[in-house]
Amino acid sequence: MEADLARVHRTAVEGLVANVEKIGDDQWHLPTPNTEWDVRALVEHLVGGTVWVAPLMAGETIAGIGDRFSGDLVGDDPKGAFRRAAAEAMAAVEEPGAVDRTVDLSRGPTPAADYILERIGDAGMHTWDLARALGIDETIDPEVVAYGRRLLAQIGDEWRRYGALGPIVPTEPGADEQTLFIAESGRTP
Repeated sequence: MEADLARVHRTAVEGLVANVEKIGDDQWHLPTPNTEWDVRALVEHLVGGTVWVAPLMAGETIAGIGDRFSGDLVGDDPKGAFRRAAAEAMAAVEEPGAVDRTVDLSRGPTPAADYILERIGDAGMHTWDLARALGIDETIDPEVVAYGRRLLAQIGDEWRRYGALGPIVPTEPGADEQTLFIAESGRTP
């Protein structure tokens, strides 16, 4: 699966960009499944997480980055801010050898492949969150769903302990893969 990480990362991020581009001028204050965020706050979160990808993939450390990404990262152009951050993240992940690097995360040195998998899962979850908030098609690319489920199987319990995910939501027997992914991420499909 590692050989496909950069490609699936691009698919996940492009799906999220497509949904961000669909936000209407009157939709920034709509609620999202993340009860503490409206659509604008979700996009601010997306930008805040995505701007770190390129420098971390380039070998910068959290300490070296410091407060570079503090404050308002979206200004009066949240769509453009996300579009730019997403393009830089995709380019960084697609650099030759990027998947084989080690990145400096708050938990310490981490294989870039693990970090990219986290970014795929996060993009998949938030693609659904944004679609649900906007009332648009909630379909997530099946490969993104598969990688997201792989991520949650590996670290979902840890993320739940830290409050990054809610408890797994029960599903009906025979639920499809996307429904299981959303439920495993603590969201109600």
